[in-house]
Amino acid sequence: MKDTYLNCKLVQPDLIRLVVFSSLPWEKIEPTLVVDHIPTKKLKPTRLNTLSSIAIADFRLESELELGHSYCLIMPQYGSVPIDVCEATGFPGFDEKYYYEGDDLGATYGKKETRFAIWAPLASRVVLGYRKKGCEAFSAVSMKRTEKGVYRATLPGDHHLTEYRYFVTNGEVTKKATDPYAKGSMLNGENSVVVDFSRLKTDFQRQCLPIMESYSQAVIYETHVRDMTISPDTDIKRKGTFLGLVEEGRKTAGGNPAGFDHIRGLGVTHVQLLPIYDFKTVDESNPASGYNWGYDPAQYFVPEGSYASDLQDPLSRIRDCKAMVAAFHKKGIRVVMDVVYNHVFEYENSVFERVVPNYYFRHKSSGQMANTSGCGDDLASERPMVRKLIVDACRHWIEEYGIDGFRFDLMGIMDVDTLKEIARIGFAAHKSFIVYGEGWNMGGEVKAPLGHMGNYRMLPEFGFFNDYFRESMKRLFVGDRGALGDCKNVLCGSCTDFIVGAKFLSANQTVNYVECHDNATFFDYLAAKRGDLPEETRLRIVEEATETVLFGLGIPFIHMGQEIGLTKFGEDNTYNKGDHFNQFDYRLLDARIDMCHRVEKAIALRKSLRFFHIFDPRVIGPSVAFTDHYEVLRMDFVDPNLIGPRKGCSVWINPSPREYLCPLPQGSRVLFGDPSLMEENNGERQLRVPAWTLLLTEAA
Repeated sequence: MKDTYLNCKLVQPDLIRLVVFSSLPWEKIEPTLVVDHIPTKKLKPTRLNTLSSIAIADFRLESELELGHSYCLIMPQYGSVPIDVCEATGFPGFDEKYYYEGDDLGATYGKKETRFAIWAPLASRVVLGYRKKGCEAFSAVSMKRTEKGVYRATLPGDHHLTEYRYFVTNGEVTKKATDPYAKGSMLNGENSVVVDFSRLKTDFQRQCLPIMESYSQAVIYETHVRDMTISPDTDIKRKGTFLGLVEEGRKTAGGNPAGFDHIRGLGVTHVQLLPIYDFKTVDESNPASGYNWGYDPAQYFVPEGSYASDLQDPLSRIRDCKAMVAAFHKKGIRVVMDVVYNHVFEYENSVFERVVPNYYFRHKSSGQMANTSGCGDDLASERPMVRKLIVDACRHWIEEYGIDGFRFDLMGIMDVDTLKEIARIGFAAHKSFIVYGEGWNMGGEVKAPLGHMGNYRMLPEFGFFNDYFRESMKRLFVGDRGALGDCKNVLCGSCTDFIVGAKFLSANQTVNYVECHDNATFFDYLAAKRGDLPEETRLRIVEEATETVLFGLGIPFIHMGQEIGLTKFGEDNTYNKGDHFNQFDYRLLDARIDMCHRVEKAIALRKSLRFFHIFDPRVIGPSVAFTDHYEVLRMDFVDPNLIGPRKGCSVWINPSPREYLCPLPQGSRVLFGDPSLMEENNGERQLRVPAWTLLLTEAA
């Protein structure tokens, strides 16, 4: 028909709305409702609005329309138009009616049969397409709708490594989709893969992991699988892969430990890996053709394929990821997984939107999609089936891959209840589990409380990246003396009413850092702010700032390359800018190995001194004191109960270009720094604190 367009939606459980745009004269409409391709009854409009070229007709039904069927309206004037039921996800009671709490979504493998289940409550039909290993053609089987809108099918026989996909029909439109709960995948998520995980069991060497009694005992090192291994200046063989990250005995051109041995040599307790689940914008068939950090999630249950040692084998990414975790564990290092549950890559093409349109993503009160992060449309973590998917994914990584903790990207967009459920599962699995994330308060129109720092009391088990620590230290080390009071507060863990009010319940909630993968490196920050200083001086400031992170109360966090003053050549957000800007520069490691060794010593000392592990503000108050010596800040730790192996120690921080001579109690000795800096002057012990230097002394 000339210039005629129709749209038909279920706008209430018992109300269908038909919209007609047409250049033709308006005619009376009494459409026939067609259910599963069978005409049933004529409908008369209960409300009709007409204007030139447009008509809106509402049809009130005698009862609610039951989801799971094919619905159309047939009109003599216009023919057939499908009824779009996707608005039903917002109807009152939808979540209560369709929430499915079973643990069998996805492909459940068995030697005699494999069961498939997919939650698709809006769908009128779901077809399972599958191809056994070695076959060229796909077969198809229609799935049966069961309770809560779950469609099921069972395939007899052994289907390990069978490829499969779904064809989901919503509103008479059929779309191909992978499995939202897929545990295995072909290249680039072309098809999901059935996996028998009993054939991939791994000893995760948990007996090698020391017990962690509090978060404050952690020292976290953030890195990226590709960035840490891709450099041509090492003899790492499997560059850019899970296995390459844990190759032992690898060296730089200068003979220093590279990759895995470098991380191990630092003495850190945790390695935080930028996303290792399957992400979208790197071609897994040719990883060298593109670059991305991985904050564009595609499949939440599947490791990233470009990091596999065998790109064509769907099991390689699984085996290799497990082996990587086990290798870190064997050396006493826990693995934290950086997860992105606030958005996905291109919601409109995501598997979630293909399977259950209009459900998984948040909408503003205006009805528009919410893009709070600025990185993509927000996942509605507060909705029960979205929460279930996120929690189930986290459980899978804990149980199948031995993951020891999660770092949540833009945690302030996720709801509190989802975060607490993940923490509960983690702690039930391992007492030394750790959870922390970016708690920025980014707003949003969500009724549920969100995981931002303002809600720290609701999340006592979570750590938060402390931007107050970061900004205070940045100010201090570029010469702002006004930052001194703020620095005293953050060095106490930001959990006491000292100088400013407490921001956290305890020091276990503050992740202390001056640099992470986001934004400029600290070296580049100094280059921009203090370009007047020579490079040697800026490197000393980087060194001192890193040591200040390590000798403050809370959770110290070091970004890959911070230990040698790595640069990103002045670039800020390098998430897709390639190896040149992001790789660990092992030539700099050779040139600045002394910086690295000093960080190693600082980490070892922090781990050995119980003073730096205290976290309770009731203990911090009487145990920590500050004294200013000109521009030198002295932080004293005392042990009033004499529980520790030492009576006390002091951290001396000189963030200035001048050297100072400071009084030192008799009997003190230098724990960290040059012992020759202690002097006797007229019978008094003094400590010479050079410019841009941190020292640690032990009380008598």
